[in-house]
Amino acid sequence: MAKLINLKTFKEFFNSSSGGGIILLICVVISLAIANSPLAWGFEKFLHTVVGFKTESIDLDFSVIHWINDGLMAIFFLLVGLEIKREIIEGELSSIRHASLPVLAAIGGVVVPATIYSLFNAGTPAVHGWGIPMATDIAFALGIVSLLGDKVPSGLKVFLAALAIVDDLMAILVIAIFYTSNLHLDYLIYAAGVYAIMIGFNRMRLHNIFFYIIPGMVMWYLIHHSGIHATIAGVLTALTLPTTPDDKESPLEKLEHALAKPVNFLIMPIFAIANTNITFVDGMVEGLTGNVGLGIVLGLFLGKPIGIFLMSFISVKAKIAELPEKTTWTHVLGLGMLGGIGFTMSIFIALLSFKDSISLQTEAKFAVLVASVCSGIIGFALLNFYSKKKKKEAIPQQA
Repeated sequence: MAKLINLKTFKEFFNSSSGGGIILLICVVISLAIANSPLAWGFEKFLHTVVGFKTESIDLDFSVIHWINDGLMAIFFLLVGLEIKREIIEGELSSIRHASLPVLAAIGGVVVPATIYSLFNAGTPAVHGWGIPMATDIAFALGIVSLLGDKVPSGLKVFLAALAIVDDLMAILVIAIFYTSNLHLDYLIYAAGVYAIMIGFNRMRLHNIFFYIIPGMVMWYLIHHSGIHATIAGVLTALTLPTTPDDKESPLEKLEHALAKPVNFLIMPIFAIANTNITFVDGMVEGLTGNVGLGIVLGLFLGKPIGIFLMSFISVKAKIAELPEKTTWTHVLGLGMLGGIGFTMSIFIALLSFKDSISLQTEAKFAVLVASVCSGIIGFALLNFYSKKKKKEAIPQQA
């Protein structure tokens, strides 16, 4: 029986750069199918089933969807944070000019979409949703890039990851300031204290990973109860992991290697299935031409690439920053399109923006889905086409 199964094919798939992205996209389709089938009610009930425990001093009694979005995704953010720190220490982001590019590009990718939405909804009850088209969904954007494999420069992938991290941190800050009704400063102060201890461990060169993971879990709990989205704890924890000055594998690299496959082939697919279960109802298509629909679709699909490209272009021409190695302006435009994939954070902000209106929530969620799908397809197609074009141009030169 074992001889009938080609295990080598499975190993190659799970070791490929595109494997995680392919599974991610399949899970999006599965989630949409479930949401529009008789299984929808049961699946929704399952996602809101409460799991955990609660005592007088500890509250870990959350729904399944809550555990996924705040718990599992913190691990995803931990992995991305590790990759970013590694690149800052020894990679594409190791110079100030390189590191400044994703920060400035992210600012453009936040300001322009929010402005477009506000122009369409100024003076209406829906103006509070200006934060919806701001965020890039790291999981899906990187999933699309992974499908391209070596067709795009490695520096572009790092650029996207760094940009998406800064983008999401800005979105989290916006949520904390403008969309959080109860911000508990005492929990934030405790979290800052724990983080200071973790930085101290780093300064003491303690290389046991558990000196960072266990306090990181405590910090996750404290940040979660402060009212701020808890996934930021993953990034903060990653930044405290120590590196080594030589070729010896560092604690940062060990943890990064340990998390790569579980995140790509388990956490991200679970996240996709749980968060893209949008039920299609009458009036959704018509809603795309309303103020909310146009503000979100144009904000994500046009605002994101315009903001990212424009700020990148200005910062490079002003010699404030420089493009990653082998990256062209066409690559930046394609990356900007992928920045328009909003999904989870955009939907999350939509729910916060329109707490008292189910119809506006539905309209906003569908607009996010349409804009994200269009952005993902166009971004992928542009980068793929450009790669093939460059390859054809290189063949005569090699001959």
